[in-house]
Amino acid sequence: MDGWRTRYFPVLADFVRNGGNGCRAQTEQLWIELDGLSAAEILEHHEESVKLLLSNEEPEDRLTFVHRSLLFITELLLSLRLSDSAATRENAEAEQLLIGANAIHSASIDDERPSKFETVLQHMDSGVALFDDSGTLRFLNVQMSRLLQVPRRVLIGSTLRELFFHPALSLSIRKNMLRTVKEMKRNRRFHGEFQDASGRFLLVSISQTDELDGDYLVSVKDVSEYKQIEQAAFQNDKLAMLGKIAAAIAHEIRNPLTSIRGFIQLLNPYLNEIGKQEYGRIILSEIDRANDIIYEFLNSSKPTAPMKQKILVGLLLKETILLSESEALMKGIEIHHEIFDPFLTVAIDAKQIKQVLLNMIKNAMDAIADTDDNRKGSIGIISRKEGKYALISIKDNGKGMMRSTLNRLFDPFFTTKEEGTGLGLSVSYRIISNHGGTIHVDSQHNEGTEFLIYLPCVEGKE
Repeated sequence: MDGWRTRYFPVLADFVRNGGNGCRAQTEQLWIELDGLSAAEILEHHEESVKLLLSNEEPEDRLTFVHRSLLFITELLLSLRLSDSAATRENAEAEQLLIGANAIHSASIDDERPSKFETVLQHMDSGVALFDDSGTLRFLNVQMSRLLQVPRRVLIGSTLRELFFHPALSLSIRKNMLRTVKEMKRNRRFHGEFQDASGRFLLVSISQTDELDGDYLVSVKDVSEYKQIEQAAFQNDKLAMLGKIAAAIAHEIRNPLTSIRGFIQLLNPYLNEIGKQEYGRIILSEIDRANDIIYEFLNSSKPTAPMKQKILVGLLLKETILLSESEALMKGIEIHHEIFDPFLTVAIDAKQIKQVLLNMIKNAMDAIADTDDNRKGSIGIISRKEGKYALISIKDNGKGMMRSTLNRLFDPFFTTKEEGTGLGLSVSYRIISNHGGTIHVDSQHNEGTEFLIYLPCVEGKE
């Protein structure tokens, strides 16, 4: 592609976008490069550029852009006329301006009624962008604009370098763009996945084919929902595996532990006589801890089917908070609760859901205890109705979690605690799932964590 053709589109886009303000220097430089070319060749390329430019604009902006593009070509042709020979410039001016006006008018009319294929391209669920071989952005559809969170008119005509420093694009998007371009230069193709600052998973593909005349086609698809489905399926597979392990070993270990505990109790009088009663106490406490782990194994393998009964969410929370208040008081942590709907009712196994809530409150206390500063510990518990679900929110101001921890939070055996088993949250996940509900987590490192538990609502109360 000739150099002037590469420069023409970004200069035109900048002129049209800004109404000619602030781009006089690069416009005049382009005119110098066009000196000596035929008007027909310039107008043909101008018409193609205007059609491409208008395909990126909203209907209400197209008329303004048509007028500005007409001004651009008029000034260009006048500039070229001044350098023409005096013999033909009078007639040449009129003829060239007429051709230019017809070209612009033709482009605008064609664009007012986009083809069926263009309409499909603009509104497909994948973001699509087109760069020429010099790195200038020539086209992007509506979905790509939404993914970038920037209007299309702001970016069209920008070079890659300008996009890397574009103030309208977020820092995370610019970093991912730079990483993608580096990978593209190495392999000439790119197909990869990114996670942006808001947690969305984006599948990015870049290709260059002969059909595109050397241009680069970029497609981006938000696959967050598919990721959630994949993670949920993976989570269920791991829980099923955990169940098989638990069922296989639980009873085999429990029986000998019971025997050992009985013999240690028989030896306690002798240990007291020789002053070693502390040994007996430690052995018994460790056996009890092992039994607790086995109990959690059994629960995680197959929590008993919930024995559901209707209960007020407010009453459930008050009973749960009552069980946690003494420990919170000893640790200097305040528990606040707010019930927006006193008649909000769910059908649950109260014992199992209390187990979930107590586990999450205990985790919140541990997160607050692990903070390095001297902040006042606080746990906020809120319940309200959201659609067909009762929402229970448990929010703390503890140390929070990194994204890598969040991604594995409900995995069996995964724990960040020295003495943790990594089973509490996986069991909680299974219990809530068995009740037809879901759990979501939002956490910021050094700011705190919020667990959101959704349970189906029912009518009436007991």
